Amino acid sequence: MVAAGVGVLPSGFTGRRIGVMAGAALFIVAAAVVALVRRKRYSALARAAVRASKHDVLQDRSVAVRNWRRGHRWWLLLAFAAALGSAFAVPAAAGLLLAGCGTGLRLKASWLGRLERAEDALLWVRVDWLAGNGGRPAGKAVKSYRSTGIAAGDAAPGGARRRTAALV
Repeated sequence: MVAAGVGVLPSGFTGRRIGVMAGAALFIVAAAVVALVRRKRYSALARAAVRASKHDVLQDRSVAVRNWRRGHRWWLLLAFAAALGSAFAVPAAAGLLLAGCGTGLRLKASWLGRLERAEDALLWVRVDWLAGNGGRPAGKAVKSYRSTGIAAGDAAPGGARRRTAALV
């Protein structure tokens, strides 16, 4: 959204109105595509989930997020720079496209959270099956997910941070 907001500042070749309208359409399309792509693979992996053994190494949510950010920071920076650069041609369109991809990922995480709540189990990927940059949780190297009880780890269903009750 920051790239889209800054992208509105230059009027561009097409003008702000056309750029924002095109960006809104790209936002909706990108959010839908990212949210719906590879759902069958995720569902198949979730159905084939096996109980995590004591020898499986499962990362905390914060470690997984940190590894993903480190592995993808240059791609994110390049996408942000491209969104700002394209604002001189079509204002805000590429920034809204980038925001649509992020929204699609958020929708996919909430869908996975509903899947986990329905099964009453958290789904995990073994650390050694992840890509080197911390990504591809449904890639070819992932044979199946591991499952634990809903209270395991520091993550809530869907990967959100677990909210703990305050001590009284």
